[in-house]
Amino acid sequence: MQLIQSLSAPVGRILISLIFVVSGFNKLMSFAGTQAYMESAGVPGMLLPLVIAVELLGGLAIIVGWHTRVAAFLLAGFSLLSAVLFHGNSGDQMQMIMFMKNLALAGGFLMIVALGAGAYSLDNRSKD
Repeated sequence: MQLIQSLSAPVGRILISLIFVVSGFNKLMSFAGTQAYMESAGVPGMLLPLVIAVELLGGLAIIVGWHTRVAAFLLAGFSLLSAVLFHGNSGDQMQMIMFMKNLALAGGFLMIVALGAGAYSLDNRSKD
C-alpha cells in the first residue's frame, strides 16, 4: 500500500497538469487562431501570452513539484475563470461538460494546495 501511496502523488500531478502543458503548447502553435477565439468571447487577445505562460509554466511546475501549492492555487483560479468566461452556456450540453471539467480540475488543484506535492517532488526533495 505504501508504494501505491508514494506513486499516487507524482502520477496524479502529471495527469492533472498534462492538459495545461498540452493546451499551452497548442495555443503557442496556433497563436492567431487562439487570439481570435479569445476576442470572440470578449477576452482581450493581448492576454494570450500570459495565458500560455500560466498553462505551460504552471503545468510544468506541478509536474515536477516545484512551488506546487502556489502553482496549484493559480491553476485552480485559472480553471474557474476560464469555466465562467468560455464555458458558461448552460444551454449547450458540451459547454456544460467543459464547465464541469474545469470545476473538477479546480477541485483537484485545491486538493494539491491542501495536501502539498507529495512524494517525488522538488518541494519535498531530501535536504541531505
